[in-house]
Amino acid sequence: MPDEQQAFPSVWTRPRRQRRDQPALSREQIVSTALELLDAEGIEALSMRKLGTRLNAGATSMYSHVANKDELVELVVDEVYGEIAVPEPGAPADWRADVVACSHSMRSAFLRHPWVVSVLGESGVAHLGPNMLRMTDAALALFENAGFSLQAADRAFNTLVSYIVGISTSEAAHLTALARSGQDEQEWVERLWPAAEQAVSAYPRLRELYAAQRGQSAGGARDDHFDGGLACVLDGIAARLKD
Repeated sequence: MPDEQQAFPSVWTRPRRQRRDQPALSREQIVSTALELLDAEGIEALSMRKLGTRLNAGATSMYSHVANKDELVELVVDEVYGEIAVPEPGAPADWRADVVACSHSMRSAFLRHPWVVSVLGESGVAHLGPNMLRMTDAALALFENAGFSLQAADRAFNTLVSYIVGISTSEAAHLTALARSGQDEQEWVERLWPAAEQAVSAYPRLRELYAAQRGQSAGGARDDHFDGGLACVLDGIAARLKD
C-alpha cells in the first residue's frame, strides 16, 4: 500500500528507504540485471521472482530498493532514456541537424530495447525519471536555440517524440517477431515479396511503390522510411518557426 505521504505511486515520488546495514544488492545491480532479462525475454517475462533468481537474491534485498514490479519498470525505462544522446546546441541555423541526431539516438535506444515502447504510455513510467528529465531539458534547448519560445519548443518536441515512438513501436514489433522466429530480416522480406506483389497487383499506387522498393535492403528501407518521415515532421515544425 502506498505511503500516505506519497502523492503519486511511483519510485520517483517515494523516499528511498534507509537501512543501517549495507544492502546485499545495489539499485544499479537490480536495474542492470532487469534490463538484461527484458532484452533477452521481453516484458512478459519480467517478474520479481524471476529477477531474484537471476540475482541469486531474496525478496528482502530487492524490496529495499523497489516496492513492486511497477517501480522496477520505471527504473529500467529511465535507464533506457539514459542512453539517448542529445547534442549541445550548435549554431542556430544548424538546429535541424542537432534534432536529427537526437532523434536517431532515441530511435536506436528504443530498437536496442524493443520491449520499452510497450510501456511508454503507462502513467508515471517515463515522465519523472532523472534521465528522462535531463534528456527532455536538453532537447528543449535545441528548439529554443532555433528561436522557438519555451512553450513552442515543448509542443515541437512532443510532436517529434510522438513520431519516433509511433514508428519505433512498429519497428520493434517487427524485429521482435523476427527474433522469436529465428529468421533473418532480409531473407524474410525476400520470401514475402512474391506474395506482397501479388496482393497489391490490383492497386496501381501500391504496385508502383512496391516495384520501386524491390531489391532494397530491409534495414536500409526502414532507415529511409524513418528519415523521410522525420523530414516531414521537421518541415512542419520549421514552418511554425517562420509564423
